[in-house]
Amino acid sequence: MIRRKPKKLIKKLKELNDQQHSEPSLELSLYEQVVNELEGCSDREDIHFPELQVNLIYFNHLVDKDRFQSEILDPFYHVTKEELSSLLKRSFYKPVADLKEVISGILDGETAIFDKERVFLANVAGGEKRNIQPSETETAITGPHEGFIESGETNLSMIRRRVRTSRLKVDKVPVGEITKTSAYVLYIKGIANDELVSDLTHRIEKIEIDAVYDTHMLAQLIEDQPQSLFPQFITRERPDSIAAGLVEGKIIIILEGSPAIIVAPSSFFDFFETGDDYYQRWLTGTATRLLRFGAFIITIAFTALYVSVTSFHYEMIPESLLTTLAISRSKVPFDPIYEAFLMEITIEFLREAGARLPTKVGQTIGIVGGIVIGQAAVQAGITSNVLIIVVAISAIASFVVPSYVMSASIRLARFGLILLAGLFGNLGIVIGLTVLVIHLSSLTSVGTPYMSPLSPFFPSDWKDFLLRAPYKMMKTRPTMARSSNKSKQRND
Repeated sequence: MIRRKPKKLIKKLKELNDQQHSEPSLELSLYEQVVNELEGCSDREDIHFPELQVNLIYFNHLVDKDRFQSEILDPFYHVTKEELSSLLKRSFYKPVADLKEVISGILDGETAIFDKERVFLANVAGGEKRNIQPSETETAITGPHEGFIESGETNLSMIRRRVRTSRLKVDKVPVGEITKTSAYVLYIKGIANDELVSDLTHRIEKIEIDAVYDTHMLAQLIEDQPQSLFPQFITRERPDSIAAGLVEGKIIIILEGSPAIIVAPSSFFDFFETGDDYYQRWLTGTATRLLRFGAFIITIAFTALYVSVTSFHYEMIPESLLTTLAISRSKVPFDPIYEAFLMEITIEFLREAGARLPTKVGQTIGIVGGIVIGQAAVQAGITSNVLIIVVAISAIASFVVPSYVMSASIRLARFGLILLAGLFGNLGIVIGLTVLVIHLSSLTSVGTPYMSPLSPFFPSDWKDFLLRAPYKMMKTRPTMARSSNKSKQRND
C-alpha cells in the first residue's frame, strides 16, 4: 500500500535526511559512514586490499561482472602502491567527497573505491535485464519491430539512435521519496514548447509519494484532471513512435523500470493512431483510422441503442426484423436494461479472466466460455440471441481501439449510457453523449486542449486527424505542440 505523507512531515524528513548526508562526522571516516549507512544490507560486497590500503564497496547484482573484473579487480590486483596514484588519476575513476553522492552511486550500480581519505566512483553498472523484443501491447504489422524494455538507459539509446541531433535534451528527475526512481524528460530544443517542458518538469519534481513503479502511475500523478475517467497522456512502447513525437514537438517522459513511455501533450485523437498508419499507403492508413473511430462509436453506443429501442422505440425497428426480435425476447423474463447489464458484465468477466490466465488457457476461456455461456443463456431464456450479437459486436469493436487504457475507459463509459438508455430511451443516449462531449472538451493535457484539433478548431491539423494525408501535404507540426519560443535554432 502506497501512502502519501503530510507535506510538513515530508519537508522535515528531507531536512533531516539532507543534514544526515551533508554533515560529515568528525569521528568517522567516509568509509565508515558508508558502511554504517549500508549496515544490514547482506547483498553488499566489500573487498579489501591490505597492501594498497584500498577498500571497495558495491552491490554484486548491480554491476556488470565482466567489466568489474577487467576494469577494477585486475588493475588493483596488479598495481603497486607507488603506481596507485597514477591509476586513480584516470578519468574512469570519478572523485567524490559527499556521502550522499557515494551512496547514490553505489545504489546505481557503481563501485566505490576508498583510498585512505579519498573516495572514487567507477561506473561498471550492469546486471540482468530483458533483451530488446517487439512490444506485446503495441504490435507492429509494418515498420520497426523493436520495443522498449525496463532499462531507462537502453530506452534512451534506442531514441538517440533515431534522433541524432544535439538539440535532443534530457533532464533527469528523481521520483519517489524512498525509491528515488529516475525519470527522464526528453525534448528537442527549439521545437518543443519551453513552457510545457518547464511545467512538466515542475510537476514531476513536486510529486510527494513514497514510490513510483510504472509510467502509468506517474501519468496519473501529473495529469491535469486525475479524477477524469479518460487518460490525458498516451503511452508508447515503440521507439519509432517516440522519435516521431519528438520531431513533432512533443515531450517524452521515460521512467526507469517501465517499458511504456509518456508522450505529452496528448489529445483524445492520439489514442486512435498507430505507427502502422504512417508506413502504409495513405488511403489504407486513412481507412484504418476511420474504422477505429467507427469502432469507438459502436463500442460506446451500440448496446445502449439496443436497450433504448427495445424498451421505448419499437417503431425504429424494421418490420422484417421486428417479428424476429419479438420472438427472441418473448422468453426473456428481464427488462432489456437488466439483460444488457448481465451480458456486458459477463463479457467483462471473460475478458479479465482471459487476460490474467496463461496465454493458451486464456484464449481457450475467451473463445469456449463466450460460445458456451452465450448459447446456454439463450436456450435458458435468460437473454435474447439478438443481444448476444449486439454485445459481441461491441466487445470486438472495443479491441479495435489501439490503446488499452482508452479502451477500458470507453467500456466503462458504456455502462453509463446503457443506464440512461434504460431510463429515458433515446433521450438518455443524447444526454449521455452530450455530457461525454462536454467533459472531453473541458479536459486539458499539460494545459493544452484535449479535443484539439476539433475543439478548438485547427483546420491545418486535419491533415493528420481523421485522415492520414499524403506526406507531401503534412509539412507543419501539430498546433498544440508547436513551439512558441521566440528564438528558433537551425536544423542540424
